[in-house]
Amino acid sequence: MKILLTTLNAKYVHSCLALKYLCTAALNAGFDAEYREFTINNDMHYVYGELVRGDYDLIGFSCYIWNIEKIKELAGDIKKACPRVRILLGGPEAGSDAVSFLAEHRWADWILRGEGEISLVRFLQCLESAGDLSRIGGLTYRREGRICENPQYPPVSPDQIPFPYSIFPAERDKVIYYESSRGCPYRCSYCLSSLEKQVRALPLERVERELSWFLKQSVRQVKFIDRTFNYDRKRARDIWKFLIDNDNGRTNFHFEICGDLLGEEEFDLLSGVRRGLFQFEIGIQSTNPRALAAVDRKADTGRLLGNVEKLTEMKNIHIHTDLIAGLPYEDYASFGRSFDQVYALKGDNLQLGFLKLLKGTKLRREKEVFGYVCREKAPYEVISSGYLSARELVRLKMIETVLDLYANRGGFSGGLDYLIEKTALSPFSFYEQFADFFFEQGYQHRSHRKEDLYRILFRFAASLEESLPGIGEETRLFLERDLEENMNFDAVKKFHKKGWEI
Repeated sequence: MKILLTTLNAKYVHSCLALKYLCTAALNAGFDAEYREFTINNDMHYVYGELVRGDYDLIGFSCYIWNIEKIKELAGDIKKACPRVRILLGGPEAGSDAVSFLAEHRWADWILRGEGEISLVRFLQCLESAGDLSRIGGLTYRREGRICENPQYPPVSPDQIPFPYSIFPAERDKVIYYESSRGCPYRCSYCLSSLEKQVRALPLERVERELSWFLKQSVRQVKFIDRTFNYDRKRARDIWKFLIDNDNGRTNFHFEICGDLLGEEEFDLLSGVRRGLFQFEIGIQSTNPRALAAVDRKADTGRLLGNVEKLTEMKNIHIHTDLIAGLPYEDYASFGRSFDQVYALKGDNLQLGFLKLLKGTKLRREKEVFGYVCREKAPYEVISSGYLSARELVRLKMIETVLDLYANRGGFSGGLDYLIEKTALSPFSFYEQFADFFFEQGYQHRSHRKEDLYRILFRFAASLEESLPGIGEETRLFLERDLEENMNFDAVKKFHKKGWEI
């Protein structure tokens, strides 16, 4: 039986750790399994041709919100072209409502729900021996005209989780995904991780051994996908200290952490970290206590904000903060206040995200309670709620556009800081006005080189001349400093030759 496990990643630099686990388990069990990754940006005719040409007996797809619609189309076409090929689906977008999915999509043969390192191997063994599918945990399948769903196996124990990079190379041009634990101690009602009831950690000795392998390979970045890396403070400190002591001067490690769990011991350790070694992603989501309580998110917001501010002041760790627009009880004005508080922390990146009502989550089941209207297809993003209108959410999308182009892209801090101070606007109000200008001028209709973004910001400053005389020329001085700090000499010279008009 010739088996392919595959998926469509969101970007080339991403990879799918789940499929690496599954393929490693299948290969270790003696199966003829192959692993291939494509992206949603690949031409689907190309992907289709590769899969048909492979002459596989079974193709397994890993399904997520970013790829499910394309996988549906692709898998349906493959089934028409090669009727004998059997199609197995896994991942949250297939497994969260597997019975309905199989009923709606006749081209799908089976769905495996939940973790698959054990269930996939037992399923393949069952197929080879023509065994009883009712014995396979987590399997949804057809039998005699009806759809059957087996109970899931217990969660995989840490010693049953393979190290896939012992088989698959750590691609130097991609982010290397790694997990030292599974599960999350929190129960945020919008998150799929809330469905896991316990945290399972790999032994520390194993983690250090596997991290040593990455360090020897000198990979560019290792991204921990632990949902809350520092849920166990001592364990987190031990891993951080190991990486500090064994730093190769090149590899960067990304962690998703809970900011309010940091204490003096953590700050003492982190203060000596080489700049560029660590990158922290900290989900703040909102500073509105009623919104946080409504989604079962427990956080000491004052401590959280204070700790993030301490981290940013250290200037040796890249800090990425997250906000979510659309939470219950957070209207437009409330979101603006959350934005202002988080922007003031001066992190390196502020991601303005938008609430998605993911299948299987508690918040999706409660959508009528909060008046949610969301998109029917993945990623199920909220269109409006009882607290935010559709137009308000669109306006927040406009703000997200300029925030990403300027604050998150970097290179404009002098001009941005000057304008926010000079206009006496809150950061949120400033980005509102800038977004209005950007879209009224039609700049959203095309992509822009970085040097043109400087010119657009200067034009916005010049548009304020009537109320703030001289602000355009003064802003230009700050932008010239930004230019010299962020562009090479030849680029700056060429910029000034062309001038400030766009």
